[in-house]
Amino acid sequence: MNNFKITTLGLIPQLTSTWIIILATVSIPVNTVKANNISNFPHQTSRSNQLQKNLIHQNKLEAALEISERSRNGEFCELLTSHKSNKIAKSLSSEEIKQVAKKQNATIVQYSIINDEFVIAGKKQTQESELLIWVIKPTGEIALRQVNLKPLWQKENTSLKDLVAVINMRMGARNRNNKGVIKVETIKELNSNQELLKLYQILIQPIADLLPNQPDKHIIFIPQGDLFFVPFAALQDKKGQYLIEKHTIATAPSIQVLDLLDQRKQQNQGLVKDVLIVGNPIMPTQPLLPGENPPKERNLLGAEQEAKQIAGIFNTQALTGKAATETAIVQRMPQAKIIHLATNKEEEFGGALALATSDKDDGWLTSEEITNLNLKAELVVLSGNDTAIGKVTNDGVIGLSRSFLTAGATSVIGSLWSVSDRETAFLMTEFYQELSKNPDKAAALRQAMLTTMKKYPSPMYWAAFILIGNG
Repeated sequence: MNNFKITTLGLIPQLTSTWIIILATVSIPVNTVKANNISNFPHQTSRSNQLQKNLIHQNKLEAALEISERSRNGEFCELLTSHKSNKIAKSLSSEEIKQVAKKQNATIVQYSIINDEFVIAGKKQTQESELLIWVIKPTGEIALRQVNLKPLWQKENTSLKDLVAVINMRMGARNRNNKGVIKVETIKELNSNQELLKLYQILIQPIADLLPNQPDKHIIFIPQGDLFFVPFAALQDKKGQYLIEKHTIATAPSIQVLDLLDQRKQQNQGLVKDVLIVGNPIMPTQPLLPGENPPKERNLLGAEQEAKQIAGIFNTQALTGKAATETAIVQRMPQAKIIHLATNKEEEFGGALALATSDKDDGWLTSEEITNLNLKAELVVLSGNDTAIGKVTNDGVIGLSRSFLTAGATSVIGSLWSVSDRETAFLMTEFYQELSKNPDKAAALRQAMLTTMKKYPSPMYWAAFILIGNG
């Protein structure tokens, strides 16, 4: 137990302005992706919270970390291990968690949001109480920092969830329709850097001294709840420096998922070599759901240019327009090492990609259909709008990114908000130019963000994309 550090920190009160946020989650039919544990999510989280608090109080810190990790290992771990195999996932011990950090040669940062019941205006309410931040270094050292979250709602009339929602709305979520994750009723315009600084103070500042000094060393964030929607790259310190300027970043739903994806990467090494690039398919002619109006044609000229430029880097041909049919793409996916999809997305059924229609398909590649594919891709890039969002569960986000990981991919890059055509094409071209020289995906994404930042300084243009899984 002597390799633990534990520190309790308070918050620096800021942000006196107020806003009202309404959150509406995407509805996911049960038959799309097995959603075991979702209905028990609040109950399981409450039980896990209490266990972690009790164990920390007893100074059983490694046991508390194991509970924090175990609370995330639900249906997704089972899907990853059972997909075309008979393995059963078992929770990691603290020693195994240390080994994962060592194997990844990365600093793992895992967040646990503790909620408690409080009597407010004579009524019992559940509110954010504390944030536990676990830091596992590649050396095996584990540190715990605790942040008091009560001042957020007691003094500042906000919460972690609201801060994340406001940032994403400001970056590009304001264009989402009623099926999106965020709907804003009223909001007082603030300096967007203020929320990025506030989240930095809560999520990063308490552990800044534990993070690697070298910018090329990897940090893997394991979020919880709405923290899955945090653009970590854009979090800003008091000097105005963005986190991506100081660190190489990836995310994962849990440490166990990270380990399972790493094992998969080793098993699939060298099995596939193709590069599949898709951009601006013609929209399907039929609606995704019966009774709806046919989809409006949306021409993504930037996505087509993006696909052609990326294809040039790999000396291959991009599938665009009429040629980018669902059947043609699905047939090529199992042989692809890299899959790049610059397409429109619809929200129903956990997300569906809009592809061109042929006489063999309807043009809609749904999450359920993706899950049933047999992929060995090292990387899937979803460069359309909102491709990393979805329904938050105890073990991550149900949506397109999870579907591709379940189908066999090692890592996915997706977006947290509606991205712009021109700037995204620039960022993605830079990303693949870097990747063609160095297979480190997290390093390539970081460098692409830094290059894009110089030309398009606002984080809304370069910070939307997150790397989920093996870097």
